[in-house]
Amino acid sequence: MLVKGTATVSGILTPPGSGEIGTRAKSAVKVSRHMALLKSTISRMKRLRISAISYLNTAPLMWDFEHGDAGATFDISYTLPSRCAADLAEGSADIGIIPAAAYATIPGLFILPGVAIASRRPVRSILLVSKVPLDRIRSVALDSSSLTSVALTRVLFAKWWGGARIFTPMPPDVEEMLKAHDAGLVIGDPALKVERSRYLTYDLAEEWIRLTGKPFVFAFWAVRQAALKNAAPAFDVANVFQESRDHGLQPANLDRIAHEWSARLGLSETDVKTYLTDNIYYYLDPECLEGLQLFFRYAREGHALPVAPRLQFLDAAKTAAI
Repeated sequence: MLVKGTATVSGILTPPGSGEIGTRAKSAVKVSRHMALLKSTISRMKRLRISAISYLNTAPLMWDFEHGDAGATFDISYTLPSRCAADLAEGSADIGIIPAAAYATIPGLFILPGVAIASRRPVRSILLVSKVPLDRIRSVALDSSSLTSVALTRVLFAKWWGGARIFTPMPPDVEEMLKAHDAGLVIGDPALKVERSRYLTYDLAEEWIRLTGKPFVFAFWAVRQAALKNAAPAFDVANVFQESRDHGLQPANLDRIAHEWSARLGLSETDVKTYLTDNIYYYLDPECLEGLQLFFRYAREGHALPVAPRLQFLDAAKTAAI
């Protein structure tokens, strides 16, 4: 558990009550009592519920929750990207790594600042897989586990590739998708395992970046504003998730993630690590925010999404007033 704005003073050997050292000792006692009271308050609060994604690209973000102390503070469940959004919309989760598109459909959310699943180059895990060249595609099967990538596919067709296409939701099985459709959208770990030499493939992040010059943001952490009423005022939620990301991206921890996920996905450890360090970008920085706003604009114009609300970020200094 991470608590901001407190400190512990230790190692005081001189008895309290004598000059500056005595004052420090008294302060240490006060701080210790405050810490105990705060921890007791937090323990009585309702635990915040996290809905996370069971894909490789979230592994660095979940590091402290799976390998550190942060997991003891939350109730965590794993699901698909589209289900994360539904969990927040239904109120069955308080915090979720939501598809960016979901922000346009779920009211009452704060974005946790600084953390994202984005890309500034080909992403490899968001693929349009096709039997025919792009200009001959007439029907597209859309991965039903996705929201943002589905909206991005519709934007690319509507704005640049020609909008007269038939779109059909389907489970992410390439062989089944292509039996009845010219192309299929596949995301996440299934996309990483596609044998790309067998098909024509289009990396949607690469296409977006080529056409707009902006990064693409696929997902970010969001918290229901109503859920923050159950959190202790001094508990810096955003910092917990930022630090987990930072720890997950440390070289030794990336090596461990690569080792664990290599066997699961049938990819080499080098391939897994390259994906996490070169293809995925984990920072919601100003340039990514520009790309996100542009995506919302184009998605609205192409009727792929409703009007997105103004981006609202969690401000730890104001949380106590909620």
